Parts: sequence; structure tokens; C-alpha cells
Amino acid sequence: MASLGEEQMEELAWGLKRSNSYFLWVVRESEEEKLPTNFVEETSEKGLFVSWCHQVEVLAHKAVGCFMTHCGWNSTLEALSQGVPMIAMPCWADQPTNAKFVEDVWEVGVRVTVDEKGIAKREEIEECIREVMEGERGNEMKRNGEKWKELGKEAVNEGGSSDSNIEEFVAQLVCS
Repeated sequence: MASLGEEQMEELAWGLKRSNSYFLWVVRESEEEKLPTNFVEETSEKGLFVSWCHQVEVLAHKAVGCFMTHCGWNSTLEALSQGVPMIAMPCWADQPTNAKFVEDVWEVGVRVTVDEKGIAKREEIEECIREVMEGERGNEMKRNGEKWKELGKEAVNEGGSSDSNIEEFVAQLVCS
């Protein structure tokens, strides 16, 4: 349902390039024309472009250093459960609230700042990538991510809070 405008796609593209980080970018085929001319070729040594991926499998890979996300609930939980720091770029609905949790409550990411038109500029995107991938704050986000990952595992393991809650729920259904 959500798609970035051409200006935001361009700013995101140049922010990724300026960060000098390796990246995987999922760009739907219907959105490819929004990429800057020759961008895929210019970034072929650092960037990989695909039209779809199995997000949980990608997030579970040890090579993933951070996840730029719109902060939909599913994506947020998937990254949190894998301990992956996030760069939050929310659009609407629950996404700003989820981004607030990512940055201020769970402390596993940063939120991009947008200009008066609602556009995250390339310098801002580059800065956010560097903040998560480099330096002490980035290391703290990684440690916090690992903490939340472990807490999630505990909750779903036998006897954990999530396991107990689902058992209780099923027991109430059976007794009804």
C-alpha cells in the first residue's frame, strides 16, 4: 500500500551511496523507474537490488548490520526478534508510534528527520546509517537489540510469558 515518491526515492538512493555501506534494497518492479538514472550500475559494487526477498531470513543473517524500515508492525517485530538495529522512516498509521518505540523505548534504532515537505534528505539518511553502523551509539543499539532478541526467545519458549498466555487462552476456549 505504501510507496515512496520519486523525490524520496532519489534522496534515499543518494543517502545509501554516500554512506559507503553495502546494502540490499528491495525495490518492487513497479517502483524501479523512480530510482535515479544509472544508480543501480553506479552502486553495483556495494548494492544489491531485488524485487522481493524473504525478510525474516535476511534479517536473521549475521551480515545484516541494520534495517531501514517504514516501521510497520510486522517489520518492526521481525527486526526486533532478530536483534537488528533499525533506521525508522515511518509514513502513516501505526508507523510513527512504532518508530517512537524503536528509538525511545527499546533504544534499538534512530528515526530520520524530515524536512518541511516530509522528505528525509540524503545527508540525514547517510548520517542515520553511520550512526547505527559506526560508533558507540550504534554499538549500544546492537547490544539492546540482542537483549530484546533474547527476551523474545524466553517469552516464546516453554514456560515463557507468551507460551503461558497462549496455553491459558486455549484452556479457556476448551472450557467454554
